[in-house]
Amino acid sequence: MNFRQIEAFRAVIISGTVSRAAELMGVTQPNVSRLVGELEEGVGFALFDRVKGRLIPTPEGQAFYRDVDASFKGLDLLRSSAARIRDFGSGQIRVASLAAAGSTIVPRAVKRFRETYPAAIVTLSIMSSAAVRNHIVDGDFDLGLAADEVDLSGVEHQVFGSFPALCAIPPGHPLAEREIVTPRDFHEVDYVALSAEDRARLQFERHCAEAGSKPNLVIETPFAITACALALEGVGLAIVNPLAVDGFAQRGLIFRPLEPSVYFKSYLLFRPDIQKASLVRAFVTALMDVRNTRHAGR
Repeated sequence: MNFRQIEAFRAVIISGTVSRAAELMGVTQPNVSRLVGELEEGVGFALFDRVKGRLIPTPEGQAFYRDVDASFKGLDLLRSSAARIRDFGSGQIRVASLAAAGSTIVPRAVKRFRETYPAAIVTLSIMSSAAVRNHIVDGDFDLGLAADEVDLSGVEHQVFGSFPALCAIPPGHPLAEREIVTPRDFHEVDYVALSAEDRARLQFERHCAEAGSKPNLVIETPFAITACALALEGVGLAIVNPLAVDGFAQRGLIFRPLEPSVYFKSYLLFRPDIQKASLVRAFVTALMDVRNTRHAGR
């Protein structure tokens, strides 16, 4: 049994005659008849009854054809997969993101990306920046979005953006009346901090030390969105990534700029050579477009 024999059998079933099957395959009628005969010899049972010069599928032939047809549908899927890979990359993209962007800017990029590539499958996972970096290095994800505290050595990367931090202020807090918040305003005031390795936090606390200000640290969290939720509950002031604040102002949380400014810098991380994949390039473009639109709207 070989593929050409199976192809001839299927062509006869589909077309109804040996002559049409020969046209489909681009061969002569005797070739088709020979291939079908060889297949019957190989499988050990008759695939067709010969009735007045016509080939009528036997019950065994009909049963065999069902599996043959399923196999060809599988080949069609493989051809479609090959076409997607040729035109768009793998047909699937796996994205890992830090939490600050994972609930806001990345979902918007997914929407924009799918407008161009509706058949592509996106896997999105939210995790710490360190985990993003490790998964990219291990090849588990195609594209990562991480904060600047991660080790970038040996990782393909590019700057995604640098975003000025905001001070999240609980409703009714005395600082809510200020237009700008300074490190001195944090002296002996309850403070919700990000992770100890977060560079924006380190910048801010350095400014506080220079100003002689000593915030009252009450809780630490690695996620800016959690810091916003804690501030909204009145736990304390928080210094947060502006990518994470969507929806909180509508719930009553107050945001003010800091002076001097503190910045959240983030990077796009890539598996080695993965930037060459069409889908990855397209998703990066969507991310950049959303980022630029966000900046333009502020």
